[in-house]
Amino acid sequence: MDKENAIKLFHDQRIRVVWDDDTEKWFFSIVDVVGVLSESPNPRKYWSVLKTRLKKEGSELTTICSQLKMQSKNGKYYKTDVTDTE
Repeated sequence: MDKENAIKLFHDQRIRVVWDDDTEKWFFSIVDVVGVLSESPNPRKYWSVLKTRLKKEGSELTTICSQLKMQSKNGKYYKTDVTDTE
């Protein structure tokens, strides 16, 4: 792990983060944050359902969420929804 791909702790739980040199911001894995905040046993499913509901309500998630490759528990990199602290 380096500055570009790191792990942060929030309430003693791991949150994957990526540093973007272009915007000079940290981007956080939404699934990881949802897992910590909701204490859901399946945060990926929780986020999927929430995202669907928000889209139906007219939320513009694409303006605040993007996808970046992050390392998963199996060591491979997959695209995942991310956002910054704003």
